[in-house]
Amino acid sequence: MAFNLKKVLKALLLSSNQPLATKDVQAAFTRFHETSTSLPLVTDAVPLPGSDPMASVAMDVPPPATEPTEVVAEPPQDPELYADVPSLVTTTQIREAMDEIGVELRTADDGLLLIEGSSGYRIVTHPRFARWVRILRQEPPPVKLSQSSIETLAVVAYRQPVTRTEIETIRGVSAEAGISKLLERDLIYIVGRADTPGRPIQYGTTEQFLEFVGAKSLDELPASDVLSSRQIDEWLRNSSSAHKPNDTDMGLSDEQLPFEAAPRPTSLMPAPSDAREPTEPATP
Repeated sequence: MAFNLKKVLKALLLSSNQPLATKDVQAAFTRFHETSTSLPLVTDAVPLPGSDPMASVAMDVPPPATEPTEVVAEPPQDPELYADVPSLVTTTQIREAMDEIGVELRTADDGLLLIEGSSGYRIVTHPRFARWVRILRQEPPPVKLSQSSIETLAVVAYRQPVTRTEIETIRGVSAEAGISKLLERDLIYIVGRADTPGRPIQYGTTEQFLEFVGAKSLDELPASDVLSSRQIDEWLRNSSSAHKPNDTDMGLSDEQLPFEAAPRPTSLMPAPSDAREPTEPATP
């Protein structure tokens, strides 16, 4: 019977509490062959015919061991799992076997799915059983992200590493609440500090974000003409060096000149003066 890679991979998936990466599978096959070749032969300590165990005591010679000191190698129980194990399993072979496992799980419709994330493969429960899982774990229903948080998350995903000031410049509103919520959900994390005055904090997305959007890497995110780094850089440069709007920018034609400053109104009150008004001469 030929070696069944698919059954071995399914057992490894079910026994692992972490995502199973391709390199982990290949390392397991390497250790299998190392342990198989390093196991010693099984020997039992049997006294020689005619020997007297008490004689060794009289001659101060340690008696023969009564228990085997060597490791007992368990013979292969199932040729489908332990016979003709290949020394090298390629990435293509693992991927093809994982694809077959995924198809079998979906066809069986038993509530299990095989997903591939950024860290490897995992067998998970179908989303339609989420309520039962939350009841078992006594967890509250998930809270949806607000539109503001989603917009902030999109800017971080396409722009990272990005500072809060850049996020607020792009969105035009404060991003403090959105950043706090995303940090709390472990969707973004602090990458470091920017090489600019004040050394502002920079943010980037986490592995949890990739699982949240169902992507294996950031390269799988859909292309965006609006949030591309090149266009954002150009937009930020233009916004920082924006000129004061003139009449043309406001939609006025060249003939419509701006109003000139009106002359300062004169006071209706007579100006104070120290000169005395001439009086009429007295008539004789």
